Formats: sequence, C-alpha cells, structure tokens
Amino acid sequence: MNEPDLHQALKHRFGFDSFRPGQEAVVRDALDGHDLLAIMPTGGGKSLCFQLPALLHPGICLVVSPLIALMQDQVRQLDEMGIPATFLNSTLDSAEVARRQSALLSGQTKLLYVAPERLLAPDFRDGFLARLDAQVGLSALVIDEAHCVSEWGHDFRPEYRQLGSLRERFERMPCWAFTATATERVRNDIVAQLRLRQPGVHISSFNRPNLYYAVRHKDRNSYNDLLAQAREGGSGIVYCLSRKRVEELAERLAGDGIEACPYHAGLDAQTRSAHQDRFIRDDAQVIVATIAFGMGINKPDVRWVVHYDLPRTIEGYYQEAGRAGRDGLPGRCTLYFGPGDIRTAEFLIAQKIDPGSGEPLEDEQRIARQQLRQVLDYAESTECRRSVQLRYFGERFDPPCGACDNCCEPRTLEDRTLEARQLLSCVARLAQRGQRFGGSYVIDLLRGADTDKIRRNGHTDLSTYGIGRGRSQDDWRTLLRALLHQGLLTETHDGFPVLSLSADSRAVLRGERSVQVAIDPSGPARTRKAARGGADSGLPPADEALFQELRDLRKQLAVERNIPPYMVFSDASLRAMARLRPVSLPQFAQIPGVGDRKLAEYGETFIAVIDEYGGASAAPT
Repeated sequence: MNEPDLHQALKHRFGFDSFRPGQEAVVRDALDGHDLLAIMPTGGGKSLCFQLPALLHPGICLVVSPLIALMQDQVRQLDEMGIPATFLNSTLDSAEVARRQSALLSGQTKLLYVAPERLLAPDFRDGFLARLDAQVGLSALVIDEAHCVSEWGHDFRPEYRQLGSLRERFERMPCWAFTATATERVRNDIVAQLRLRQPGVHISSFNRPNLYYAVRHKDRNSYNDLLAQAREGGSGIVYCLSRKRVEELAERLAGDGIEACPYHAGLDAQTRSAHQDRFIRDDAQVIVATIAFGMGINKPDVRWVVHYDLPRTIEGYYQEAGRAGRDGLPGRCTLYFGPGDIRTAEFLIAQKIDPGSGEPLEDEQRIARQQLRQVLDYAESTECRRSVQLRYFGERFDPPCGACDNCCEPRTLEDRTLEARQLLSCVARLAQRGQRFGGSYVIDLLRGADTDKIRRNGHTDLSTYGIGRGRSQDDWRTLLRALLHQGLLTETHDGFPVLSLSADSRAVLRGERSVQVAIDPSGPARTRKAARGGADSGLPPADEALFQELRDLRKQLAVERNIPPYMVFSDASLRAMARLRPVSLPQFAQIPGVGDRKLAEYGETFIAVIDEYGGASAAPT
C-alpha cells in the first residue's frame, strides 16, 4: 500500500494524522503478510497495529483475547468508529451466536474477537471456522496479550499454549502476536509456542515518559496520602494483595467522600461487572482492587495508580502501574511497602504446594522468591526508578529521568554500621536471655526509655540499654526497616511480630559487613509530595474551564448512547479542543482522535459548546 493511502486510512478511520513511534513498521510488516511479534508498552497503540491492517486486508481477522470484558470493550469502541467488528463468547445465547455467525459468513465484518477456549473447540475450529475461511477468508490470527502463552510471563494461561496448533489447521493465515511486556526469555517462548515463521520482531521502548514513579514506606500516614491523592481528582486505581484490604480501603474512602468501589474475585460476577462499569463510565472515581482487575479495560484516562501493597513481580508492577496515562497525558504511580508486605509475600509463596501431595512446588517457589527479590530491589533502590524498570526488560536508560522520586529529590546514602551493630547486639542480648521482642520495644531499649515494661523485665541493666539516645525514634525505625529489607534481621509473622538475627547478621556484628541506609533529607513531607507529583494538566485556567465543559458534554452523550465517556473522545482529544477551539467541521476534523465517523456524529455538538467560549478567536496564541 502506498504512503498516502495508508495515512488516509489512519486519519479517516482512527482520526490520527501520524503513527505513534514504532506503529508504522509493525503495520507495514502485517500488511506484507508476515508473522510478527510486537512488544509495545501500554499506551503505545498496539491495538491499532492489527486493527488497521485488518481493515485493509480482504477477509476476516481473528483476534484472540483472554478476557470477555476486554473483547467486548474493544468491539464497542470499534463500533463507535464505524469499524465492523463482533465477538463470540459465553455471554451470548445460542440464538445470538447463530445470528452473528450468519452475519460473519456474509463477509461484512472485518474483526472477530474470540476467547482461546472457543477457538480451540474442535466443533468451532473444524466446523464454523473452516466454513468462514472457505467462504470469506481468514486474513490473520492475532494473539493479544501474548505473554499469556509463556509460563515465564506474569499471567500464564495454559490454554494459550495450544494456540500454535491452529497454524497446522490454517497454514496460510499469518499470526501476529502482541503484548505490552515480555523479557527476552518470554519473547523466545512466544515465538516457539505459537510456531511463528521467521517473524518480524518489533520491540518498542518500554519507557513511559508521561508517568511519574515514586515509592513510599508504608506507615500510619499512608492512608492520608492516598486520600489526598484521590481528592486531587482524576480516575484512580488502588491495588492491594488481599480481598480484606480491598474492602477496608474502599469502605474507608467512601466514608471520606470518595466514590470508590471494591473489585476482587470474592465478589460475584454481577457485582464485579457493575463496579467495573461504574468506574469506566466515570460514575466512580476510584476502584480498589486485587490484581484481578485491569487487564480487561481500555480506559485511557486513569490519572493515577497506587500499589498499597507490594506487587509480586516487576512485570506485574509495570503492567498495573502502566494503566495510568494511557492517553499520553501525565499519570502518577505510587508504591507503598513495608516489612509486613514482605512477610505477606513470603507467606503466599509458601502456599504454592501440590494440591495432591501437599508437597511444596519448589520450582514455582524458587521463581516467586527471585521475583520478590527483584521487586524489593526496585523498591529499596536509590537509583532512577525508570532505569531499574527498563533494565529489567533489557533496555538501557541514562538517568536522570526527571519523573521519579529518586531523580527529582534524591536521597543520600549514609553509613549506619555502628548503629546497626548496636541494634543487632540488643536483639542478640535479649536472645541470650531467651527473650524476643518487637521493633518498638528494642528501639525503646536503645534510646533508654524509662517505661514500666522495661523496668519490670529488668532490661535497664543490659549493656545496650540507652546506647542509642543520640538518635531519634524515626532514625531507628528507618534503620530497622533497612535491616529487615536487606535481610540482616528477621521478623516473625505468627501474630505478634518479634525480631531475630538472620544468617547474615553475624557478618555485621563481626565488622565484616557495612550497612548503608538511604536517608530522606527532607523528612516525610518530601516523600508525600514526591509521591503525588507530576500530574499538572498544563492548561491555562480559561482552557481548563472549557475542558471541564467538554467533559460534561462528553458524559451526557455517553449516558445517552450507553457507552463509556472515553469512547466518545479521550481526554487528550478534549484538551486539544480546549486549546485549539475549532469552530468549523474542517477545523474540528484536525483534532487528534476525530475520524470520519466521529466528525459526523459529534462535530457540530462539540463545536456549539466551543463557540460559546469564543471559539478560535479566544484561544491563546
């Protein structure tokens, strides 16, 4: 296809004047009929890379999607753009399935979304799909979320491993695999499992420059920080490890005036669907969820993501945090963690056992512990957050990034070996007496606190009593966290947490190992500010007022059409309207995201609101 035709199709169908970085090479490879593997970060526009070739190729493109909500969302969005697409899944009764199959055989549809289970069912594969190929033609097989193919991926699904068998049944059909994250090992596994033939491999940068990353130690102020984040506005997702934590946070946020919904596997399917729907339609500002939430939505205007508990893997964190700012506008990603998270993660790893024998699944546990260590290294690092993430995916990045807490307000490392030896010695002296206590008690001992409990236990005669008076309680807590995170001290998780020496503690006590601690020079306020930084809209007040009016109009139209607001226009499109203020249909057609269908459907309605604000004559120059 020549250059003008390709770019015309891009503009008229999708409303974009140019491709995003990496898209055009993938599209051209697909149009040439090659197998391909495309690794493109969330927000990189990977869906367009198979939807556009599907429109330009004769026949029907099969799209394998792992989640019902995801395929329904994408089909609904394509319908809004006037692109003929449909899905077949378990939500449809037999009569509706028959009706859709009949329509597919007429050849008017360009994209068919299916779950892997249906696609692999012999009666569907060898029956209807074979008829469809013979009568209309199958243009390509798209494997979306292709990391699900690999057991080394963060969301392995066994049924995905069988998709390669379709290559034998439909030999002429090219296969296009897409995912947002994949290490080299996962990429190689995808190529092997899907039996890709000399595929074009396209790896876009994993860097998301519009996202601000910050890590905070979890403490008594964490909820207040979360509440302040929510009150700043914008749609947000809060990820937690447990259902109990999800319910507690959602209820507490709602009690503080934030429209928040819980989402986890313990809720029935109808409730989960209702809560997800409220969120994507902007009726709820925040959704508090386990990792069960997120992969099935296309909502591009999530402005912030908070991990209230430690994520399980770097890949999982990148994916989940990456749900912020998919529209290219600023987003914030904050991770809270503390020693309790490590205990919880280790407990969950220990639950990986063979259901038949009850024996530990040693390989799975080993991989999980390695992944936990990688997450801890990220959380505790004083290095540029972006550098750590990108290095994990094999990409080099030269800091500073200018959009993470460590680059914007770097901490310094201080040698705290002497204080570490004092704290470890205190724990050792207590152990020699057959006694163990929690961190708060040990810190009180070090600081020479005069309490009834210390006197009653006879601990004022310990050699370590009072040797740490020169340090504040916060200083000692910071050191205690560092020792736990660095594996130089352990803490039980059997109800009441008590401290014990670890195998590596002796090296510190013998003077064979130093202890470096990252010190925050500006105190807790600095970290809270950094965790919430990086989301300024950049619009002047007059444009911001128009933007809000356009958002209200978008919401009204979405309710009337029973679709999520972002399917009318994205925030990025609305901001361009507020800034450029088009007052004619040709001007409106130049707005990013305005294709032929949306121009005809919405152009005059939005222009009328813009005109009330003075139109292009009132826009800043």
